[in-house]
Amino acid sequence: MTALVERVTDLLSSNLSISSPEAATTRTAATTESIEAPVSGSQQPDIEYHPDEAKWKARTARRLAEDPTLPQQSLPEGFPKHLDSPLVWEGKDWTEASQWEYTLTAEHLKEIDDAVKHFRALDKPFGYISPATFPLPTLAPVLSELAHELHNGRGFFVLRTIPVDSYSREDNILIYAGISSYVGGKRAVQDAGNIVVGHIKDLSDTNPLKTIGAPAYTTDKQVFHTDIGDIISLFVLETAAQGGTSRISSSWRVYNELAETRPDLIRTLAEPWPFDTFGVGDGYTKRPLLFYHDSKIIIQYARRVFTGYLGLPRSQGIPPITEAQAEALDAIHFLAEKHSLGLSFQKGDIQYINNLSIFHGRDGYVDAPDRRRHLLRLWPRNEELAWKIPDELQHVWKRLYETATPDNEQFPLEPEILKKTKGGAVPFELFVLSSI
Repeated sequence: MTALVERVTDLLSSNLSISSPEAATTRTAATTESIEAPVSGSQQPDIEYHPDEAKWKARTARRLAEDPTLPQQSLPEGFPKHLDSPLVWEGKDWTEASQWEYTLTAEHLKEIDDAVKHFRALDKPFGYISPATFPLPTLAPVLSELAHELHNGRGFFVLRTIPVDSYSREDNILIYAGISSYVGGKRAVQDAGNIVVGHIKDLSDTNPLKTIGAPAYTTDKQVFHTDIGDIISLFVLETAAQGGTSRISSSWRVYNELAETRPDLIRTLAEPWPFDTFGVGDGYTKRPLLFYHDSKIIIQYARRVFTGYLGLPRSQGIPPITEAQAEALDAIHFLAEKHSLGLSFQKGDIQYINNLSIFHGRDGYVDAPDRRRHLLRLWPRNEELAWKIPDELQHVWKRLYETATPDNEQFPLEPEILKKTKGGAVPFELFVLSSI
């Protein structure tokens, strides 16, 4: 048996060797706390928020040694053996930033400035920001084409570049929401109080670590994951002094590799998992991470729901994930990392990605006193182009997109840690994602 484990480990090292993208900076010290070694029975496997490649390979070798037939298992009924689509891509497929960037012209920028003045003259709440109230006559058809690219093409683009220093914070939010309304007309609620625009910024210098439950509010590296909603959009108000590269990866490419080499892990991902609700309700809910719905693969998950993070450790007394699930979590992260693309992200850029077909993550970063990374976030939905959502996610989508009205949507100007429970901060996206 020992010889077999060593042989499998050698195969993993030679065939699945994955070079991590170069990340700048330091990691929040508290995230390096280790979890006890794996124990059979009801205890959580040896897995943390930050994936450990050596542990992943060792776990894979151990599981393959225990059951060499795993790679020969069948896929879940109806799941495709291979996806063939523009949504299947690798980072190496993109050789020039111009392939995914669209640079705004002087005419576009003048049009945006005129739209700001037009909306201000209407004297309406920001919830009424829409193509009808934020007119962009020449940019509108460009944004419509790019919206099609999100849903039916490669699944991402970057709009370059809004002159953020020329506008107030409030007008930057107006511009961001106005442009985004052409990509997706519905805005998802991101926190209690009908907040529809989020702020991504390090708040660890003003908030104790025990109150932070997500790396979005630290300078820490974010592992590959999805948010919730159809589209994720980020607007750069300021970049970090060092690091902070935004990374994306095709979940459809990861699916193809796992379907070919480890169909048992596809089956694991498509089975119900125990989502930690961090003390809300019964303490946990169950649903799959992976769906095949309307001829499309959809994955929705946040790793920290299964491992905990800083002020939100994995809850005691709820079912642990299994060794198979722990391996699957690491497999999708490291394969996503292997095939990822780092997006050049400059001040004034707006990034849009298809959250149903693309994983995203972020390198750690370092701020300076006069240069602190600060992003705005929207979760738009394009009703005309939107994918059909699996039944298990329907009530979450309804909560996201049918809760707020134009009269009560909120657009906060400053960042704050969202929704607090149990002495730690539970970001609304994590609360909703784990409450399915």
